[in-house]
Amino acid sequence: MLQPKRTKFRREQKNRMKGMAQRGNQLAFGSFGIKTLENCWLTAQQIEAARQAMSRFMNREGQVWIRVFPVKPVTKKPLDTRMGKGKGDPYGFVAPITPGRILFEAEGVSLAVAKEAMRLAANKLPVATKFVVRRDYVE
Repeated sequence: MLQPKRTKFRREQKNRMKGMAQRGNQLAFGSFGIKTLENCWLTAQQIEAARQAMSRFMNREGQVWIRVFPVKPVTKKPLDTRMGKGKGDPYGFVAPITPGRILFEAEGVSLAVAKEAMRLAANKLPVATKFVVRRDYVE
């Protein structure tokens, strides 16, 4: 699973996500990608499940880039615990995603294969996405 090697603090505040993605919103490596249309927190497990679905459909051909990384620690209180008594223990990491962010990119496969692979990956994610193609792409 994806997670930072080291964090400055074990716990973090929730914060608010508003506005569109100001960076990471254009294709940088591949010719195809999926772009988010809404806010969400993507867990490391969701990112890995989407990557596996994509690479399996592409038969390990071409190349896939993951453009997001889970850096935000998320805490959880144990079951049957009353409110209060401090913040819960860290149990995983998430990547805060704003609309317009590119999640995955692919290269080295045909348009039809890339589109289907991205569709399978998008089904594993809890956020609405859109398939994007590089402007200067020619079949």
